[in-house]
Amino acid sequence: MKPGSSVAEGGLALVVLMLVGLPVVAQSSKVKDSYLSNIELCNGTGTTSLDARIGACTTFIQARPDSTAALAIAYNNRGNAYTAKGDYDSAISDFDQSIALNPTYAKAFNNRGVAHLRRREYELAIEAFDNAIKLDPGYGAAFVNRAGAYLKKNDHQRAAHDYDEAIRLQPASRAAWSGRCWTRAVLGASREALEDCDRALQSGSTSAAVYDSRGLIHLKMGEFGAAIDDYNSALRAAPELASALFGRGLAKLKQGDAIGGKSDISTAKTIQKNIGDEFARYGVDYD
Repeated sequence: MKPGSSVAEGGLALVVLMLVGLPVVAQSSKVKDSYLSNIELCNGTGTTSLDARIGACTTFIQARPDSTAALAIAYNNRGNAYTAKGDYDSAISDFDQSIALNPTYAKAFNNRGVAHLRRREYELAIEAFDNAIKLDPGYGAAFVNRAGAYLKKNDHQRAAHDYDEAIRLQPASRAAWSGRCWTRAVLGASREALEDCDRALQSGSTSAAVYDSRGLIHLKMGEFGAAIDDYNSALRAAPELASALFGRGLAKLKQGDAIGGKSDISTAKTIQKNIGDEFARYGVDYD
């Protein structure tokens, strides 16, 4: 399902959107064990909590290391943790600090874009991803993230271009295959979209979004049994996916199951009132 829809926000893809890991901060052989521990925690080593990571980065930042690059990494890492906690104001402030310290730091621009995207500030997100790509034209994740921002604006042509580039750069990117599947489905290239969804699944994806997207493709192609199978798979992963319930309901109606179809559609509308309007925009009417 499209990144940025209620479905995406319910369990998907900022799946299509990643916070990038960073190299270990430079360190002196004379630093104390606690200092080394803070570096490891700030870099996200192990399965530490977000609060512990934020605390470690803060301690490192307050120590004011001599290395400007190391300090930029610490601000970026703390910004990633704040983003994961949903504290986007603090995250963006940290990414700004990181960029001020290192204006060529593509990852900090990308991660600032993610925070803006999650705040639904799409133009600011695109601007940040633009900067990341200018600094690092081979940054596949930034292309995927910018595509997600374009989808939020219903700019499917630009999204498709970015997914093309992401796949060229990172052929194993599940997020890119999944995103292009959805984009091609909306643009009417059903067969190509189906191939993209299959590639995402073959790469090991178990995302509800991929099955949801493939269900829509089968629905638009009149393959109602296959659509129901895909929507069932999506709902096993995310039982309250409004689009999967609504799409399955339509497919059931087409197969003559009026009771089951109306039940699914009613449940979907309870979760997302305007879900029918969304399907109409995708070329699927239900009246």
